[in-house]
Amino acid sequence: MKQTRLLMGMPITVEVVEPSVTRDDLERVFASFAAVDETFSTYKEASEISRLNRGELALEDASEQVKTVLRLSEQTRQETRGYFNIEHAGSIDPSGLVKGWAIQQAADILRQRGFRHFYIDAGGDIQVAGKNQGRLWRIGIRNPFNRGENVKVLALTERGVATSGSAIRGQHIYNPHDPETPLLDIVSITVIGPNIYEADRFATAAFAMGRRGILFIEQLEGFEGYMIDAQARATFTSGFERYVLREP
Repeated sequence: MKQTRLLMGMPITVEVVEPSVTRDDLERVFASFAAVDETFSTYKEASEISRLNRGELALEDASEQVKTVLRLSEQTRQETRGYFNIEHAGSIDPSGLVKGWAIQQAADILRQRGFRHFYIDAGGDIQVAGKNQGRLWRIGIRNPFNRGENVKVLALTERGVATSGSAIRGQHIYNPHDPETPLLDIVSITVIGPNIYEADRFATAAFAMGRRGILFIEQLEGFEGYMIDAQARATFTSGFERYVLREP
């Protein structure tokens, strides 16, 4: 069963390839994404993040989910030497971590309901588990200069794949150490990680690092990356090719 809905300002697709799946199972997953949006959206005036930013909600009175995400954001800031930072101009915006975290929460819901073969795609960030009709899941890396073309197709399972870049949303990621200078050297970086939460947060930080981001991913155990620069040249980590689909 496969469904796509527009939530959190992006298309979210959930596919479970097991005969026992029901519409109620998918409803629970989509409800999870909707709840995350209501809590963390910087565009919704009533969200906890918006209320925190306006000073209407004290951090000690925030929900446990918000406290968890803020704690994880600070952990990520430290692990990335400040290249991931949710604070900007006196406000906080944890969007660079929340999407992957929300996908991971959705995957946990499916696992708790006994499912082992599924695919969740939220705005191009993907978690896969098990297999798709007996085959590894196949995921394309889009050409940022031609969105109708894949530059690579990955074949994998039990992994998260996240892409950060400027092709769709423009210059929405910045270097916290130099926020006024646009990131123009690279246009996308795709990260394969042990799960989508890990892949997403480090993809955001790696893009903020510019050309050095792919070196950061190379040094992370259990991660691989594929970077495309402004001249359409690709650089990838030493173990990336083992995930690339090779047709017989």
